[in-house]
Amino acid sequence: MSLNLPMRPSTSSQRNRDSRNNYFNSYTPPSSTEAINGPVRELVREQTPLNDRLIVGVDFGTTFSGVAAVYTSTPDDIEIIKTWPGGNGITSDKVPTEIAYDFPPNAPQGTEPTVKWGFQFKPEESRLRCIKLFLDRSQKLPFYVSPLDTAAQLKRFNKNVVDAVSDYLTQIYKHTMDTLTRRYGESFMASTKVEFVLTCPAVWSDAAKNTTLQAAERAGMGLRSEIQMISEPEAAAVYTLKAIQPNHLNVGDNFIVCDAGGGTVDLIAYKIISLKPLRVEESAVGTGGLCGSAFLNYRFEEHVRGRLGQTRFDEMKAKKGKTWQMGLRYFEEFVKRNFNEDEHQEVNVPFPGLPDDEEAGLDSGFLVMTAEQVKDIFEPVVKEVCDLVQGQVTGLRSKGGIVSGIVLVGGFGQSDYLYRRLKNHFTSAAPPPYSERPTHANANSTQEAGSIEVMQPVYAWTAVVRGAVLRGLEGNMVISRKSRMHYGTSYATVYDEDKHSVSERYWSPLWERWMVSDRMQWHIAKGEALSPLAPIAFHYTRNFRPGQSLIVTDDLIACDADEPPAAYTRDLIHVCTLTTDLNAVPRSLFTRLTTTRGVEFDNLDFTLEMRVESAGLGFELKVDGVSFQWPNPQGVCCYRSFDNPNDHSIIAIKVPWLQWPNDPLEDVHSPWWVIRDKSLAAVRLWKKILHDKLSSET
Repeated sequence: MSLNLPMRPSTSSQRNRDSRNNYFNSYTPPSSTEAINGPVRELVREQTPLNDRLIVGVDFGTTFSGVAAVYTSTPDDIEIIKTWPGGNGITSDKVPTEIAYDFPPNAPQGTEPTVKWGFQFKPEESRLRCIKLFLDRSQKLPFYVSPLDTAAQLKRFNKNVVDAVSDYLTQIYKHTMDTLTRRYGESFMASTKVEFVLTCPAVWSDAAKNTTLQAAERAGMGLRSEIQMISEPEAAAVYTLKAIQPNHLNVGDNFIVCDAGGGTVDLIAYKIISLKPLRVEESAVGTGGLCGSAFLNYRFEEHVRGRLGQTRFDEMKAKKGKTWQMGLRYFEEFVKRNFNEDEHQEVNVPFPGLPDDEEAGLDSGFLVMTAEQVKDIFEPVVKEVCDLVQGQVTGLRSKGGIVSGIVLVGGFGQSDYLYRRLKNHFTSAAPPPYSERPTHANANSTQEAGSIEVMQPVYAWTAVVRGAVLRGLEGNMVISRKSRMHYGTSYATVYDEDKHSVSERYWSPLWERWMVSDRMQWHIAKGEALSPLAPIAFHYTRNFRPGQSLIVTDDLIACDADEPPAAYTRDLIHVCTLTTDLNAVPRSLFTRLTTTRGVEFDNLDFTLEMRVESAGLGFELKVDGVSFQWPNPQGVCCYRSFDNPNDHSIIAIKVPWLQWPNDPLEDVHSPWWVIRDKSLAAVRLWKKILHDKLSSET
């Protein structure tokens, strides 16, 4: 591995400024605590679960969200929250991911708006929908989501997308805690640790995962314990693979989990590594797309508009909102889930109050749809899902893998039509009961014929949130994951006239030679297997003149192309800035060097070891194999702000071994102490306070 020689002794390079400016202009910047799989956080090795904990799983979905909880003393009793404000006593496994703001009548200037959410809306009332999709600007928005309309609604109430998500999750949090208090009692809740596990799409960017975590922390979910994060298909896999009887799983089997939700469809393939305990590894890079069931709703709307005509359709929505909502709800709750072209020759969708119209197909308050018309609504969306699954199957088989099953979960995963289309696409055999699978020998024979079993669990809609609870209860089942992108850092190296152009070189007065900067060193390859127990080492060499700061920064860069470039380009993705404080390293480990002109400087070779987990990563500084952290060996890590590209003040100090009480001067999400005053003077003050505190305790 090449040495990371020093960059030009000046401020950040032009490409860093350009990269950051482009990044900030395109999206609200994430915190620098984000990283490859989500927010940066200290790796916690699996431990025996503590007693007296409540594990709460939150599936924050595009169209619906769900909550599950379990008490560690009764691990088999997973409870799904089914009653919601505004539900009028009707139970539902999930609540609509919808929110709206309003100002109270005659409210004075500066009054906070009131919040409506979930089931609390009348059919004709306006509300924010699909706000989750705005968290990831690297993903395309579906055609039915209007950024302009959403921005206008938010601007009226001085809100942004993260505010809206945080406010929605706040309502989820409050209702969850109220429900659990009713269930267990106030004294029990006051003395019991509550841990939240939050799900997010597997294909989301690092920025989106981190922003989701920030919104959840603002909502209060991190007050009692650090929030865990898990990808939605991984959570679904945790539940479904445990639901399959162990004697029907075999080491070496590959299962593709297809989490088909309202907005997105996520897929990840897992290979069974061991049965007792059940351990799996990602066997293919996760994929996904915007082809969830919400697209069926909007195709249905286009169909009804075409049947009624634009004028009559608009009049119905404006003057008979309940009529439209009744028809849409019937399509949502019955047609999408139960349509089967072999059993339903026609479908009658209720539109009460609309006059009969033989040409439009309106009869006695029903819109009559033929099976072929319903298929036309389903087919383009279902084909996208089939293509995504086929891509996973092809990738596994190209590497010699045996695909033993496709597990269909999520709200759209309940669809009978989607199940049958996948079944017809991948197998010609009748599906056995979900809890029964063919023997390994039979599975091999069906593989030779190209058939794959498609499974649809009983609790497909709540599989993700059930798996999130199991993850918090039992720890990590996935022992390795596939990197979805290349990750690396830039460095400077000695100029080579055979490799570099003359225009790229610059003179280094310390090394006294021509150098070139912005070379890329890719530490992690796309598709590489990553284990939280196997650190990835970043090697560096740095020079310091007398009196120069020993705090150094490096940009973590990502590339989603199959072949990453050798040098930095503008289309690379800026993930975060890694800040390393070398003040804890003894001066004896620095090498004193002198140039031919008598200029003295210190040189240090060091390593940053990175450990990757499902929803984050941790870093450790090592010199000559010895771990060093500031201000003592237990470790304090500092990260910089991304709220402003010109703000280089450290805003967060991580103290992983301390659990201090809240202080009115700061916001505490233990083990992170987030400093409100981001000036360097304030940071130095807090460092001194921490140093004095640690010195007195040690």
